[in-house]
Amino acid sequence: MFPSRPARAVAGASLALAAGLLLAACGDSGGLVSAGATATASGPTRLWPGEPPASSPAYDYGEAETEVVKGVKAPGGNIRQVDPVAVVRAEIAAHPEMYSGSDAVYAGTTARMADCGGGAERSRCPVLDAYYRDLTGDGREDMVLGFRLLPGNQTAVRMYTVRTDRLVQVLASDDAVLAVELAGRTVIIRSPAAIVGYEYRTQWTWDEDQLAMLLTRDEILRVGRSARPSPGGGTTSAATPRPSSSGGPR
Repeated sequence: MFPSRPARAVAGASLALAAGLLLAACGDSGGLVSAGATATASGPTRLWPGEPPASSPAYDYGEAETEVVKGVKAPGGNIRQVDPVAVVRAEIAAHPEMYSGSDAVYAGTTARMADCGGGAERSRCPVLDAYYRDLTGDGREDMVLGFRLLPGNQTAVRMYTVRTDRLVQVLASDDAVLAVELAGRTVIIRSPAAIVGYEYRTQWTWDEDQLAMLLTRDEILRVGRSARPSPGGGTTSAATPRPSSSGGPR
């Protein structure tokens, strides 16, 4: 059925009105306005291209060093059967120049190991709780262990995995620590910086080729406001980063 004449007239008027509104909108100040030409992206510029590139590192950081823990076994490959205190004692025995010599930097740690029994002094033990997580991707748990490096304020962070019942250290980091976090197969260590309102974050990730945890990121990040003069003549203190609590199963 075709529309009657009155209906056609109404439809025509409606179309004319819509067209008028559309034309009016095109001239309105709220229409699309060009933002100008897009800035050209610039890639990195190499400096001193004529200088020969270095063929070796300036320092040996021991990035991929691993160490078999002597005298400590993991029965059946179960790392939860390993005593964390025994692991720290094994490190102390393997490195007397650091822990028990006349010039030992961390002699305080060795002295406090006597408090790691089951007595009332257990809270003085420098060995922290161990955490277990599959960080190597082999389907088995690995162990992240920490202990205080005394008499200073540093903390030793270690990670161990099991290879045919042998306990192998695959990460070793000593630093002043705000927090240690596990994210996926990565260990993140947060440390205070000398600049107010900033902190360091180092990220260690498992490397299949080196069979070790490699330092894959080392950065300084702003985490709060820097201290600056306030209108009253004083200073506004920076926000102090708070250590994060460890979550999840140990």
